[in-house]
Amino acid sequence: MFRLYEKIKNNEVYVIAEMSANHGGSFENAIKLVHEAAKAGADCLKIQTYTADSLTIDCDNEYFKIKGGLWDGYKLYDLYQEAGTPYEWQADIKAECEKCGMDFLSTPFDKGGVDFLESMGVEAYKIASFELVDIPLIEYTASNGKPMIMSTGMASVEEIQDAIDACHRVGNDQIVLLKCCSEYPAPWADMHLGNIPDMAKRFNLPIGLSDHSAGSLGAVVGTTLGACVVEKHVMLEGVDSADSKFSMSTSEFAKMVEDVRNAKLIAQGPCYELTEGEKGSTIFRRSLFSIKDIMPGEKFSDENVRVIRPGYGMKPKYLKDIIDKSAKCNIPKGTPLSEDMINW
Repeated sequence: MFRLYEKIKNNEVYVIAEMSANHGGSFENAIKLVHEAAKAGADCLKIQTYTADSLTIDCDNEYFKIKGGLWDGYKLYDLYQEAGTPYEWQADIKAECEKCGMDFLSTPFDKGGVDFLESMGVEAYKIASFELVDIPLIEYTASNGKPMIMSTGMASVEEIQDAIDACHRVGNDQIVLLKCCSEYPAPWADMHLGNIPDMAKRFNLPIGLSDHSAGSLGAVVGTTLGACVVEKHVMLEGVDSADSKFSMSTSEFAKMVEDVRNAKLIAQGPCYELTEGEKGSTIFRRSLFSIKDIMPGEKFSDENVRVIRPGYGMKPKYLKDIIDKSAKCNIPKGTPLSEDMINW
């Protein structure tokens, strides 16, 4: 059973470990990454289901060459050939995830990829930011009636709404949007995680974060702003790939999972009730005490009463009410004042 909505219902964060190209071309690395992601606390492992031919064409003209960034100089076709996860691995990766108690998720990039994943019995789909404008692909994928997790990097409000409407048109209302900055790695100033609560209000859908920034900070901030899903690229130490330069090591990923879980605890509220620990600390508050011996009939004044710690006496707000009232009884120095000591 895919646990995404169970986690959301329980107000927990669903953590996705994105393998992407970080198998480095090795099936053994892919399986090892499954085990490491599970050990690190991921709820789900995600791969991508594509071939170079499902994404682009093998063409040498300038339109198909990458200029700048991590993949500068690559031809698109060559990059996707190098980075792809072979279809013949994918059922085994899914089975290994299930053995490890993790959900399995993949991103299809064409109808053939969707059909292939359906034949594997996948329980949900991820739509990548770059494919959010591919409305025919979204409609075809959503028509299978499975949860749709859609990244929104580069998308305008109108484009996000178009993608949501595409799901609705085929009768699929199981939609989770992920705030995303499609830069690799994403700089802090470009993250705009303040969009998370705005997106939740604007689209009335669960909102998560697909995080391409360095370290755990983006995931923690996203969680405190209401992200119910966190997706992060994870890699094995020493394995180079097309995605490794903006991916977390498995040990860093484990720390991020811990930080995200703790951030969710920290961000709870509103709640103004005292915690059990705070209840024990109330004795160290300030309260009204006699600072001299006070005789019966003697008036209370600033000379014989003060607001001091500890907190066994009347609350400080009553100081003005007792000044010039008289004592009912003998009150030794260092006694916490109570109402029954005062002639009202």
